[in-house]
Formats: sequence, C-alpha cells, structure tokens
Amino acid sequence: MVNRDRYLKQIIDYMWDGQVKVITGIRRSGKSVLLFELFKNYLLEDGVLEENIIMIELDKRKGAKYRNPIKLCEYVEGMIEGKEQPYYLFIDEIQFCREVIDSEADDEVITIYDMLNELKDYKNLDIYVTGSNSKMLSKDILTEFRGRSSQIHVNPFSFKEYYEAVGGEKREAFDEYMLYGGMPYLIHLKTDKQKKDYLDRLFKEVYIKDIVERERIEREDILSDMLDYLSSSISSLTNPTNITNAINSIKNDHVSPNTVNCYLEYLKEAFLISEARRYDVKGKKYFEYPNKYYYVDIGLRNARVNFRQFDPGHIMENIIYNELISRGYSVDVGVVTDRRKGQNVQKEIDFVVNSADKRVYIQSAYEMHMTDKINSELDSLLLSKDFFKKIIIRSDIPRTFMDENGIIHQNIIDFLLNDKELF
Repeated sequence: MVNRDRYLKQIIDYMWDGQVKVITGIRRSGKSVLLFELFKNYLLEDGVLEENIIMIELDKRKGAKYRNPIKLCEYVEGMIEGKEQPYYLFIDEIQFCREVIDSEADDEVITIYDMLNELKDYKNLDIYVTGSNSKMLSKDILTEFRGRSSQIHVNPFSFKEYYEAVGGEKREAFDEYMLYGGMPYLIHLKTDKQKKDYLDRLFKEVYIKDIVERERIEREDILSDMLDYLSSSISSLTNPTNITNAINSIKNDHVSPNTVNCYLEYLKEAFLISEARRYDVKGKKYFEYPNKYYYVDIGLRNARVNFRQFDPGHIMENIIYNELISRGYSVDVGVVTDRRKGQNVQKEIDFVVNSADKRVYIQSAYEMHMTDKINSELDSLLLSKDFFKKIIIRSDIPRTFMDENGIIHQNIIDFLLNDKELF
C-alpha cells in the first residue's frame, strides 16, 4: 500500500471544517483507496470507532438502495441523530445517486446535493465524497456545492510514490516511470505487455468513452486526432488554430478552431490534459496563445503514441510539471525578451513556479553536454534579471551543485524524491 501522505495530509487538514470534502482527479488515480483505506485507517489509529465511520459505495450492489438521495439522507440521520459522538460519512461514486421527486414537498426535485447540504449542518457529522464517470465528473460535483465544499485533487503516483512501491535501483525505476508513468494499478502488473495493454485500455474504454458519452461528441475522430497531436507535441507551444490546421491538413477536412477549442476544454475537464499559460516575466502579464499542454500521466501519453515516440527531454519536462502541480504550486511558462545587440527575441523559462509571493524559475534539461545547450538554458534564466531562486533540473549530473551565476543544477531523481519546499 502506497501511503499517499501528500493527499492524506490535505484531508486531515480539512477535517471538521464544516464543508463537504470532494476528492477529485482523473479516473483510476486512487481516489477511493485514499478515502476508504488510507483515511479510514488514519481515523481508526486515531481512536475513531469503526461503527462511527459510515461508508456508502453507490456503485456496489449493497449500496444501490441508497441511490435514492432521500433514503440515503434518512439512513445517515437514523445513525447520527440524538448522538454526541462524531461520525464520518464516506460516499464513493456519488454520481450514481439519482434525482427523485418528493411528493411530500410539492413534487420538488431532490438531488444528492440537496441532501448532503442538509446533512452537513449536523455538528457531529463530517462528510467526504468521490465520483467520476461519463455522466458526471468530480469537477461537476465540486461545482454543485457552490462554495460549500473543500477540494482534494488526486493525481496518479508521483515518482516518489511509485518508487516507494517498486523500490530497487533508482535510475532503473525512473527509466521505467518515464515509460509507463504512475497509474496506481500498474504496480500490480509484471510484464511490459500487461502494462501497455492496461494503459491502452484506459484510453479507449474509459477516458475517450467517458468524454464522448458525457459531451455527446459526434466527431470522435477529431477528438482522437487531437489526442494524437497533443501526445506528439507535449512540452511544445501550440494553440487551437495550429491544432486545427494540422488536423485539416491530415484529414483534408474543414474542422473549425471553435470545435477544437471546445474539445480541449473537455480534455482538461476530464483531468486528462493540463494547460500551462505563458507569462511575461518583465511585463507581468499573460499571453492569450500559444500555451503548452501536458498529460496528467506520462504513461498515458506514451500509450497514445504506441510507445514509439520516446523523447526523454519532453517527457522529463512533463514529469516535472506534474510534480510541481502535485506539490500545490501555481505553474506558468515564463517568457523573457532578449534585447541585446539590437535583438528583440523572446526566450523561454520552462516553469515560473509561484506560491503566494514566492517564486522560483526552473529549466528542464535532460542533457547539457553541448555548449549551445548550456548557453541557451542559462541565458533565459539570467535574462529575468531578478533575485528569485533559479534551478536547472538535469538527468546528466550525479549530484546537486551551484554554478558561478548562483544557478542551482539539480539531478532529476533527487528533485523528485526530495519533495521539500522549493523556496
């Protein structure tokens, strides 16, 4: 069992805050295990009685009767009313709870959200929910509570979590992680074929199917082409117009940028793709386009290109981005302008990492053996001309050091395994 301490701590910090705790994330990322096993074990070890933890799994046969929100509410109230001891309510796959008509309330439509907002007023009840499928994503669930919820967003395994599960030689484990990523079920699979087949099935039978059904997409072929394009261009700047032109060129079609833009939003809402916007470091403003798109899990990306396009530099950048997001930072793509020698050239800082008023600049460089590569990576960082910490994360150095410019060069594995604060 992987501990997932980062997310467990977030849940613990939200305990008894008077809100409904909504655990979000891409499907199969471990939301249910986090709540029904890890958090439950924490409560039991903290002295909570097992009978005071009410667990309802709406996707299971024994929980089917509680898919009626009124019956679910009455069941919970029957357990907690008139009692002083604290109770915890866990509901898994909340989207299975259907709307009902309450004949005793002028035929009013009652939803699970009405019932949970009623239940959360009980001072001796703390509520936690998960849920996502083609009918409703966990993002929708968060929206339904309209500011009356706290969110814990769960990602696939980080490299640190993955290494905790598999152990062994660190470099070998990292190479494996770069190829197959961190979807939790992978640690139970033994062969390369099993892992590849599993990731391929997730794409075809879960993620694409969910998006098509939920959004009633008529042009699944366009969605598929977009996923292929984004998979081939991770860590590269692009925009809906570029994607549209590429698809139209390949298919000899007339897909509109508006369609592509909508489909991009669907992919982001399903937590499959993340968008990093470009930020003008000196001008302190965002550009509208182009942006970068990263896969929430690099194994899913590699499965999409059938494991044929292994570009370690772009893959490592995607992994670093996911790690920074998982640590709770705000992450942008930095832009600095080189005006030396009459030039007016925009250069890129891979990541501008923010936390409140603190900032770190990070470059991702798989290898820096060539002089031109060294100068390029250093140049962008030095052009910021400020005193924020600057880091180059590399795969080709054995240990961390600081160069004569005050820039920290850090080994990628050390960075991923040592998840202390950057600032």
